[in-house]
Amino acid sequence: MPDNVTAYKDRHGRTRYRYRKTGQQPYYFKAEPGTIEFMDEYRDASGAAPIGISSADAVAPGSMDDLARKLFAAPRWLRMKSSSQYTYRRIIERYLARVDKRGVRYGTYPAKRATVGVLDVHIAELAATPASANNLRKALKKLFDYAIKLGWMTVNPAEKTDSFRSGPGFHTWTDEEIDRYRAYHALGTTARLTLELALNTAARRCNLAELERKQLQGGRWNVIHAKGTDETSVPITAETRAAIEALPAAPIRWLITGEHGGPYTIESLGNRFRKWARAAGCPGSLHGLRKAMSRQLAEAGATDAQGRAVTGQKKNATFAHYAAKADRGRLADEAMRKLIGEPGLANPPKGQ
Repeated sequence: MPDNVTAYKDRHGRTRYRYRKTGQQPYYFKAEPGTIEFMDEYRDASGAAPIGISSADAVAPGSMDDLARKLFAAPRWLRMKSSSQYTYRRIIERYLARVDKRGVRYGTYPAKRATVGVLDVHIAELAATPASANNLRKALKKLFDYAIKLGWMTVNPAEKTDSFRSGPGFHTWTDEEIDRYRAYHALGTTARLTLELALNTAARRCNLAELERKQLQGGRWNVIHAKGTDETSVPITAETRAAIEALPAAPIRWLITGEHGGPYTIESLGNRFRKWARAAGCPGSLHGLRKAMSRQLAEAGATDAQGRAVTGQKKNATFAHYAAKADRGRLADEAMRKLIGEPGLANPPKGQ
């Protein structure tokens, strides 16, 4: 969800959305998240300037703006999760809002004239941040896939563009950093609870922001992960139980709440956690804690299947990538113990 937008249940039990920010009038949305109308309402409520196209803008037929508008209204788009719609739409709109050397917006370009060479240049403009470049490439592939469906072209030019090596990505928390954070943020604080929940559930930021008390049943966390809707059931850890019990008793629906008792938005929770981490002298993010849990599971000897049962990842390769920071020395020792009993005894001296 965009900043300062939260979900709530009305008196009929329907999920609705509202914008709330100190010093501004609250706004209750009429449109559904991920739609053009929703983002128009959000900009009006927040006072944010549009970064791309809106439903009221006049666009040239066959332009990139026109293609994007048609995609945003297509069934394939509306079937995506609202969080995915928001992410991809933001990437596409920012791309369309770029201006070339002549002062012409990318969104006004004729979509049919897009070539592999042109898109390669546009994507390469983000080479300093490889992950952002790859995300733009992925969004453009979706955009031009729809152009093919519309009959505007027969080949997706974004498919042939070059990807970038993303590197290690988010920093994986070390055990020493986790201990340092715990030493700084005492039990009874939201900062401490957030860390324990993030580690225990290995949930993504979007799932963590909306984690409810009712998801803890029979001593287990039941989480439906945002990507792939995979459900996990993970035992609660002693550290997480202590963090929950240290909080003031209150009948609050959500576990991680702000000053007024409501949940954080996805973006605001991520930003707030980074501040808590910096205050404790730690460089990490919430996603880095998800990677830390994968690392700890690998170091504990968990198989890929066992690890995925905790993290909710679909592919062994994805879990293996997250667990890449595992202590290889420790894993090697364990492997050698299984092979020959003790490490270093592959060729024992005679008589031993």
